[in-house]
Parts: sequence; structure tokens; C-alpha cells
Amino acid sequence: MATGRTHRPATRSRGIPEATVARLPLYLRALTALSERSVPTVSSEELAAAAGVNSAKLRKDFSYLGSYGTRGVGYDVEYLVYQISRELGLTQDWPVVIVGIGNLGAALANYGGFASRGFRVAALIDADPAMAGKPVAGIPVQHSDQLEKIIEDNGVSIGVIATPAGAAQPVCDRLVAAGITSILNFAPTVLSVPDGVDVRKVDLSIELQILAFHEQRKAGEGAAADAGAVPLAPKASRKGPDGDVPAVMPA
Repeated sequence: MATGRTHRPATRSRGIPEATVARLPLYLRALTALSERSVPTVSSEELAAAAGVNSAKLRKDFSYLGSYGTRGVGYDVEYLVYQISRELGLTQDWPVVIVGIGNLGAALANYGGFASRGFRVAALIDADPAMAGKPVAGIPVQHSDQLEKIIEDNGVSIGVIATPAGAAQPVCDRLVAAGITSILNFAPTVLSVPDGVDVRKVDLSIELQILAFHEQRKAGEGAAADAGAVPLAPKASRKGPDGDVPAVMPA
């Protein structure tokens, strides 16, 4: 997912590159599935295949965590789950506010994956007075007039923006002013934020457009294959002592 601004070359604690940080959730998802099946150990090749990366990249990523596995045995699944969860900050509770409770915001509020991964939806906020007090996913929607107080009362540091594009920047500005330092933006617009604030942008239409590009390319390749090879023009020839000889001899 692309960020909504240009970041300086960022690294996490202990010098972990941002590209490695972006892959840690993929490893954690694969490891969690193994843990749920009571698989005790996993090789780098198996885990890399499950996460969709190559094994050399996985071993390099894990070296930043100080985890090298055991030759002939592999990686301890439970320990890696703990280690990656700790590195991602998932061993603590993260209160989150969702701003913009339209269809998308309501769907996010109902997403069960937040709680299971350490994120607690602390509040749902919308600018429509008619929405105030209505429960969504068991949480009453609060009016945006209370945004700053809600953030302070709940100790929120992560905000999710699911508003229309025109409202996203003003909402972002208010979130930042209230102390939010991490924003997940679902609005179809690029946000401007000061240094020290991280933005992750999720644009579903862009992802669909990329898939459409690949579908179009596959369709073109299929049409070319169905048409068959284009016949080559006859080669010029000349007479030789043994009959017709190609004008250009093969190397």
C-alpha cells in the first residue's frame, strides 16, 4: 500500500528497513495459521512460500530480528509469532478511532480482524447528526464535534479515515492536532501531514485498476496465442550447385 506522502528513509528500532517491516505482517499471518494447526517448527522455504516471498529474503528479514533458525530444524513457530508480534507492537492494546461511518466505515467497524490482532475500536465518529447514537457493530456512533475529546479520553494514537475525499484532509488535520501520529486513509485522496505522522493509504479503486491492467494483458496474450504464429515471409533463395540454397546461411 502506498503512503499518502513522501517519507524520509525510515527505519524502525534496531535499524529494521521499512520494506522488512512491511513484510512482517505477512510472516505473522502465515505463522498464526501454522500455530492454529499446532505445527511446532517450519523451514524458511515453507514459511516463505506461505507468505509469498522467496526464502533468501525471508532469512534476511529475520536476521534483523536476531532470529536465525536452527539448521535441519527450522524456526520455532510460537517463538516467531511472539517475536514478530512484539516487534510490530501487537503485544499491547491499540485503541483506534474510525472517522466516517458510511458503508465502508461500517464495514471496517464490523471487521473482526482488528480485535484479534491487538486493535480495539475505541470510537466511531461521523459528521452526520442523524448518525449520532446509532449503534454500529455494537458501538454507538459519536458526532465529530467530540473528536478531540474522544481521542484524549481514549488515549488514541491511530486514526482511520473512511470519509469522502473532500472531508479527508480537514479530518486528518484535526486528528493530527489532537495528537494522532498514525493514520490509515481509505479516502481516495492524498493527505498532507507533518513530519512525525505516518500515513498508510488504501485505495481500492487503484488496486482494481492494477488488476484490470493485468487482465487486459492476459487477454491480449490469449488472443495472440489463439491466432497462432504469424507465418514468415518466404526467404529469398539462389541457385547453387546442389539446388536452392538460403540467401542467408544459418550461423
